[in-house]
Amino acid sequence: MTDTADLPPEHRRTIKSFVMRAGRMTTGQQRGLELGWPKFGLELEGGLLDLDQLFGRQAPRTFEIGFGMGQATLEMAAAAPEQDFIGVEVHRPGVGALLNGLLLQNLTNVRVYSCDALEVLRTCIPDASLDRVLLFFPDPWHKARHNKRRIVQPAFAELVRQKLKVGGVLHMATDWQPYAEHMLEILSAAPGYANLAGDAGYVPRPEERPVTKFERRGERLGHGVWDLKFQRTA
Repeated sequence: MTDTADLPPEHRRTIKSFVMRAGRMTTGQQRGLELGWPKFGLELEGGLLDLDQLFGRQAPRTFEIGFGMGQATLEMAAAAPEQDFIGVEVHRPGVGALLNGLLLQNLTNVRVYSCDALEVLRTCIPDASLDRVLLFFPDPWHKARHNKRRIVQPAFAELVRQKLKVGGVLHMATDWQPYAEHMLEILSAAPGYANLAGDAGYVPRPEERPVTKFERRGERLGHGVWDLKFQRTA
């Protein structure tokens, strides 16, 4: 990993979609990387995708930023075989876990990147090609001095808008209320979007979003979860 001190100043504060974390690999995760990556893995260097060619069909397309250990991705892909999914995650054990799950469940409607999701959006995803962009439980950077590191910023909203089809939806979820309020403020001010919750601000938990172990643990601790859906209108 490059030390930021070695980078030019203009690159040192670029907001990333992730925080690098170390982790040990299980046998299944290693199997996923070894056998699943050649089938489902994509590289940033591959450049702009032809999504119909990639999946061999025309279908609704979902882009997931930071899928963690991949449980929700697997559940969504298995429940909607008529849809295609592109997931991005830098945590290698999580990438391996998702790939292993795809192999075990014989799913073919998912492709995976292991790099910065924002770079994938900028470099590899055609404009107006996505039906949904998912951002579930991103790092809230809860300390005030770290708020600028949050992925949800005006530039993020505009980048996602460009990649969504008109009518496509950005779906975000967080268990940190101040971050939910931040998301609501940023997207409400972003041009070309409509809040599907209207004046309510937040939508009820959508049935299509799987409940993760992380979320269940939060519920046991009394944590709330806030879902936001913003639709591209222009």
